[in-house]
Amino acid sequence: MSDQIRDRSGVPVLICAADGPVLTEVQDALDLIGAAFGGSDVVALPASRLSDDFFELRTGLAGEVMQKFVNYRIRLAIVGDISERLAASASLSALVLESNQGRHIWFLPDLPALDARLGAGPPR
Repeated sequence: MSDQIRDRSGVPVLICAADGPVLTEVQDALDLIGAAFGGSDVVALPASRLSDDFFELRTGLAGEVMQKFVNYRIRLAIVGDISERLAASASLSALVLESNQGRHIWFLPDLPALDARLGAGPPR
């Protein structure tokens, strides 16, 4: 399956295929933003497509990637189970908690959780 734009809860979302390329650098994020730009408001990226460096916050990759999405006003939903990574890193847990309270970057277990988030409107 390839990346496809689909309507989810009335919002156009670029659903990224699980078997797509792994995001290893900022340019990979810009490529996703480019694919979404003008056609979707949200990119749903499987957590399995993020390199280990993304989850190692000291590398700075997560911060750079997340900032690109915010700058271009494209929301990013990282979809999938990252519980093992969260258990191993208090810093990552804090980042996920803070991100999930915002409007731009979300870490969600699955696409139905994304639907619920989109259907609920912006967080207050």
